[in-house]
Amino acid sequence: MKILFVASESVPYVKTGGLADVVGALAPVLASQGHDVRVIIPEFGAIPNEYLAQMSHVCDFEVQLGWRRQYCGIEKIEKDGVTWYFMDNKYYFGRPYIYGMGGDEYERFGFFCRGVLNMLPLIDFQPDVIHAHDWQSGMVPALLKIQYAHLPFYERIKTVYTIHNLQYQGIFGIREVQDVLGLGDSLWTEDKLECFGCANFMKAALVYSDLITTVSPSYAEEIQTAYYGERLDGLLRARKEDLRGVLNGIDMDDYNPETDQRIAQTFSLDNLNGKAECKKALQEELGLDVNPDVPIIGMVGRLSNQKGLDLVDYVIADIMRQDVQLVVLGMGEGRYFNLFSWAEGEYKGRVAARFTMDHVLAHKIYAGTDMFLMPSQFEPCGLSQMIAMRYGSVPIVRETGGLRDTVLSYNEFSGEGNGFSFFNYNAHDMLHVIERAVGYYKNRKDVWNTLQQRGMKGDYSWTHSASEYIKLYESLFEEKKAASAVSEEQTNPVVVDI
Repeated sequence: MKILFVASESVPYVKTGGLADVVGALAPVLASQGHDVRVIIPEFGAIPNEYLAQMSHVCDFEVQLGWRRQYCGIEKIEKDGVTWYFMDNKYYFGRPYIYGMGGDEYERFGFFCRGVLNMLPLIDFQPDVIHAHDWQSGMVPALLKIQYAHLPFYERIKTVYTIHNLQYQGIFGIREVQDVLGLGDSLWTEDKLECFGCANFMKAALVYSDLITTVSPSYAEEIQTAYYGERLDGLLRARKEDLRGVLNGIDMDDYNPETDQRIAQTFSLDNLNGKAECKKALQEELGLDVNPDVPIIGMVGRLSNQKGLDLVDYVIADIMRQDVQLVVLGMGEGRYFNLFSWAEGEYKGRVAARFTMDHVLAHKIYAGTDMFLMPSQFEPCGLSQMIAMRYGSVPIVRETGGLRDTVLSYNEFSGEGNGFSFFNYNAHDMLHVIERAVGYYKNRKDVWNTLQQRGMKGDYSWTHSASEYIKLYESLFEEKKAASAVSEEQTNPVVVDI
């Protein structure tokens, strides 16, 4: 199949979150299965010079945005069997930030969405499927159906849209979006583009895409409820027949404790001695008391309420009474910067916080911690719990979204499980489960070793998920063939002599 991924970021070129990991890992796996996979992202100023030097110019043209005519250049890199395209416009993408600060996000990504559709005939690529990711590409399925589908080049293209986080929808004023994209008044009704008096890029994709996916089966169910649905639950229930949850994977080569050169010492399922060295090196690097018997709890990710840090805030003193150490890595809200800065001073040698995006340190934390805490309020998929298990760090999670799909709480009666979990979004429920995990760590080394081994044996690769995506892509054309066959039968009925 010919597949075009449309996204705002992708590793290794530019990354702010898990979206980049998904796009950058899934595309090469699909390509390795024999498909023609191409990816288009903006050429942000944050892309390192080493990649800019590898780009070759494909074409350039002008994009009409209302009364504006803007330059659009397309560059490309061939890597891992995938053609990576980069949309060049210094005014929109050459800024010192990636998202959210200019007040014209609707124009930047409106330009991106229209540019994607306009470039296809010019690069001589007619995809079977356009797979759009998150709100920044949400107008691609809508523009395709509304303004392009009547043209012969575009009429057979199908669209799949993936929700990575329903909370971020791309909400703007209707008049501003109309001005940029030329979408008439008749389209701004509640069954089409209008959403509570606003323009909503994500809603546009949910209405006009042929298929909708999200990044775990549980999250696909949850977002159809009012609690998780972010005011789009009614629309998602209406389209439930076209909604699927496909669990994300991780890059098993990048996150491999047997070959990872970023960590103090490699280790494997058969020989965990290197993990003890990683723990000691982490304690030394972060200024923690060097003690092999004290369990280290790790947290890596965005510092926000979504990640359940308000629960940690409420019971942090009780957590630290457990004779544990806590390591936190991430950037985000000021209240959590203050919380962990205070904790680092209050519990010297027992708490270490680093407020940065540091890929190397993240690897060291996964390898050097004993437990990994993710008490998320909601979690579409979550990659960190899978990475942690890959490195023998036992997860402690809240049962939501992808966390529920990947972590099964240890059952002392049946012996099943690969971690620890709690259901209610409650600080003391979380505290109780942390206490339970620490108890097993200190008093039941046999159980703890079993949990580590189960986590490290898990298959978190993209292979299965990629096959699921291909089945979804193919189903779009199977339905079309079936409809065509029915139509032909009705046109040419079979005459039977009686």
